[in-house]
Formats: sequence, structure tokens, C-alpha cells
Amino acid sequence: MMKPIPYGRQHISQEDIDAVVATLKSDYLTQGPKILEFENAFANYVGSKYAVAVANGTAALHLCALALEVQKGDKVITTPITFAASANCVRYCGGEVVFADIDPETYLLDINKVEELLLASPKGTYKGIIPVDFAGRSVDMEAFSLLAKEHGLWIIEDSCHAPGGFFKDSKGVQQKCGNGKFADLAIFSFHPVKHIAAGEGGMITTNDEELYKSLLMLRTHGITKDSETFKNSIDFAAGQSGFSEYPGWYMEMQTLGYNYRLTDFQSALGLSQLSRAEEGIERRRELAKVYQNAFRDKKYVKGQSGVIDGHAYHLYVIEVDDRTGLYNYLREHKIYAQIHYIPCHLMPYYRDQKWKEGDLPQAESYYKKCISLPMYPTLESKEQQYVISQVFEFYEKGV
Repeated sequence: MMKPIPYGRQHISQEDIDAVVATLKSDYLTQGPKILEFENAFANYVGSKYAVAVANGTAALHLCALALEVQKGDKVITTPITFAASANCVRYCGGEVVFADIDPETYLLDINKVEELLLASPKGTYKGIIPVDFAGRSVDMEAFSLLAKEHGLWIIEDSCHAPGGFFKDSKGVQQKCGNGKFADLAIFSFHPVKHIAAGEGGMITTNDEELYKSLLMLRTHGITKDSETFKNSIDFAAGQSGFSEYPGWYMEMQTLGYNYRLTDFQSALGLSQLSRAEEGIERRRELAKVYQNAFRDKKYVKGQSGVIDGHAYHLYVIEVDDRTGLYNYLREHKIYAQIHYIPCHLMPYYRDQKWKEGDLPQAESYYKKCISLPMYPTLESKEQQYVISQVFEFYEKGV
């Protein structure tokens, strides 16, 4: 009998376990050397100058909004087809979220709709854009960067679905998600169903040194131990006069920050997982090719044709009629497909901000038909074939 098949799951190897155990036996469980090691390795992986490890992807988004000084009333554009945190980070800072519709073919934030919003208002109305590399497919960050520069906007690239993913720029060069060339900041998640699992955890990448320094302070209560930036005098710090340098214990809280740190044992797990990230992406692309070949001629399935170059395939999304019927049928057969996502603008919280049905027709149409099929590196071929056969069974036999 087929075991339950989730839409996504982590793969913890013996090497992962050994790495965590070794850290648990070390001198540091948190605020130790594994964190910087993970940060450096991750920055190298995506091609950015700096990386800051944090507690989770939501914390990463919040810190980005803080570092970019989002203020009450600031308007920021993002997509409705994303996890709510992509929008909520703006609200945490008192900003106003403005949703733009998606491209119905890619499911990504539609740059033409974003431009329409920008051109319809005086320059300066909007402060930033948060595009999302949805399902593992990279946004054309070069195009968004040009648009942002034209209108004086910052960009946070939400790459939670796409570590290792890339797009090709106007010169045909591969540009990895989160490499810092086109966005001010980018964020990643290490939730168990993501490519790199650390239990929880997140990462921020950037090429901007000032933003990097700000993030380091904001993730640790707004406290710094960098004597070059201290504001109080040496005499105050030492508790008496006559000293030429700050004492070793001294630190300053210079702004209101948060405890958004990642632990050393989570970093050890993340490092171990990172070592085989490319292997996992290749397996995901193999699975995507099997799905696409199976559904290619099926009129009841709308899917993205061909294995998309650079797609990291966090999710494999199809659109179907009677989506709810298929969802329930698959669950009856122990296939736990998922829906990604309920449009953010129609969540009750954002309805209270005056968003309503009909505002973003492409996103709303997508939601009525979307379903994410199982997609993870350890999905066995026989399990995938079982998933495919059950989709066929539902539509072709009218069960």
C-alpha cells in the first residue's frame, strides 16, 4: 500500500545529523562560529557580497523593511500570490501594501501592471517593490531593477522559493536569485519544505555594506560591539576616567532592534544541506520534466510547458477545473497536494484595507484553479507515477 505523499518534505541525511551533533557538543549553541561560516558559504553560493542569517524568512523580510526605513504611510508594491509575510513586513513598519496583478503565464508579479501603478501616480508616491520568485521561478530582476531606478524605488527580492534558481539577463548571462546585482536586499527561508532545511531559519543577502551593517545590528536588539561606532564616551563606558580605549565588556544599543538570531546548530544543519543543494535542484527539475511530459496533451491540465531554464522548482503548480474535487480526491488516496496561495489581498486583514474581489482578476482566476503536486528530491519515481495516475483517474474516469 502506498505511503502518504506530502506536497513537500525535508531530507535529513546522516551527514546532516552528524553536523548538528558535532555542534551540540561544541562550546557554542548560539552566537558562535557556525553562523558566520554558514553566512559566508551561502553568500558564495548565490554570488552576493554579504549574507546575514536570521531566525526565519519572515524575520528576514521584517529586517529588510527596517533597514530600508519603511515608515508609516510608505507605499510598497508586491504580488498577491505569495505567502502573507511578503506583504506583512511592510505593515509591521506601518507602511501601506499595494498589490499588483500577476502574469497568468508565469504566475510572477507582472512588471507591466507595476509600471501602470507607478505611472498613474506622481513620482515619489511609492517607495519600493517586493517581487517574489514564486514556486522557484526567478523574476526578471534586471527589468525590475531598471524600472525601480527610473522611479527611485528600492527592491527586496523574496527568493524563499528559489535558492540556486536563476534568470538570464539581457546579455544571456545567468544571474542567480539573490546575488545582489539587481535588488537592494534579497531573502531566503530554511523552512523544512524549502530546498535547504534548517528547521526554521532565514538569510538576507546584499551587496550594500551599509545595509549589511544595519542588518547585523537590527537582528540583535539594535546592539553593537563595534567601538568605531560607539556614541557614549570611553570614560562613561569604563565607569571612570583615564582610559584610552573602551573596555572589553562594553556594548551599545543604538537603535530599536529584535532578537532575530539563528542558532549555531541550525547553521550547522543549513551548511550541511547547502553542500548538496545543487543535487536537490537537479532532482526537482527531473521530476518537473516527468510531470510536464505526462500532462502535455491533457486538456484538463494547464501547466508551464518545458522544463524552465533556471527554475528551482520549489513547487510544481498546475491549473485544473474542479480543483477542489481533485484536491479532495487526492487526499482520499493519501496524496497531500496543497494550494499556493490564497490571494493575499482577499485575506480578511487586507479586505479590511479596502481590497476586494475583482481588484486583481489574474490572481483571482489563478487561485480558483491552482494546485501544487508533490515536489521534493526524495519523491520516488513510483510515487510520482502514482500521483500522475490519480490525476488521470479523477478526470478521465469521472470518479
